Amino acid sequence: MNKKVAAKDLGLMDYKETWDYQELLFQKTIDLKIKNRREETHLETPNHFLFVDHPHVYTLGKSGDITNLLVDEKQLTARGAQFYKINRGGDITYHGPGQIVGYPILDLDNFFTDIHKYLRLLEEMVILTLAEYGLKAERSEGETGVWLDVGTPFARKICAMGVRASRWVTMHGFALNVNADLGYFDLMIPCGIKGKAVTSLNVELGQKEVSMEEVKKKLLKHFSQLFEAQIIKEKTET
Repeated sequence: MNKKVAAKDLGLMDYKETWDYQELLFQKTIDLKIKNRREETHLETPNHFLFVDHPHVYTLGKSGDITNLLVDEKQLTARGAQFYKINRGGDITYHGPGQIVGYPILDLDNFFTDIHKYLRLLEEMVILTLAEYGLKAERSEGETGVWLDVGTPFARKICAMGVRASRWVTMHGFALNVNADLGYFDLMIPCGIKGKAVTSLNVELGQKEVSMEEVKKKLLKHFSQLFEAQIIKEKTET
């Protein structure tokens, strides 16, 4: 079992371009697993953890309802945003500047074969990271992601999640609001859940801006501990 995870920060990258890159890594790992099974070989399968910043974009999961997007294409264009229907679970999600988006592309055969556990550990990674900033973040029963003040009229979501898995290989992931422009969330019903607010780390801390690099380091630290993984940092090609 390969516990090494190659971590790469892609910087600012178009959503479709990143999706294609994810699909490439995802399919390579699946093809290698098929080869191992067919040829009875034991070639090591890789694991990746991608960080990326996306320009304004809305994505709709397989089970999503398009009516949860509250504006039309013309209005999206006016706001400088794109829209994609994609192959992850979940409903509608927004990505944009000031948000840390993470895409773990893991062969869960290297860790554990349990998607429920996988999602709970990703949530725990975010919960532990936010605890370092003095915030008590929690899960909300029946709602994937990470929340604050669960069970109160002030419940608000700070991190959305949606994944896809095939042959125990994962793709897509999480989006943590750090310095996000929350106005963009007003153009949709986040994750199809009505009446729930959205927040960002800088808002909760009363700061203009929180260091994205610092948050990324904390996320990787907790990911490494929770998954008992060895993080290998890769440089982004220029």
